[in-house]
Amino acid sequence: MGLDVVLYRVVRSAGAARRPSFVPVEVVDDSDDVLLGLLTRVRGGGRTPLLDRFDPAGELVVSAPEAPRLLAELRCLAESAASPAEMARLRSLAALTRRCMRGHDVEIRLEGD
Repeated sequence: MGLDVVLYRVVRSAGAARRPSFVPVEVVDDSDDVLLGLLTRVRGGGRTPLLDRFDPAGELVVSAPEAPRLLAELRCLAESAASPAEMARLRSLAALTRRCMRGHDVEIRLEGD
């Protein structure tokens, strides 16, 4: 199935009628489904309401203002991590989230297949 977590820079064009474009900046690849498995296992427990909205066949957009909430939920996921691979993936995602928190023109997207 696969999941990618992508940090995008939002590029706003001049003019009110123009839609913004999105440029990928950094990717946390989960083609081996380590993160997806963890999200599926923890889903619905009530401790990760933001991440519970993720649809493995869709996309979840996390804006820079929501990044602190995502970081808090990643800490909850870390409590349920059962392998070094899951912890490594969570560390990568946390680093990406902290980078998002430092920017104002960025967003994170969890992109399923």
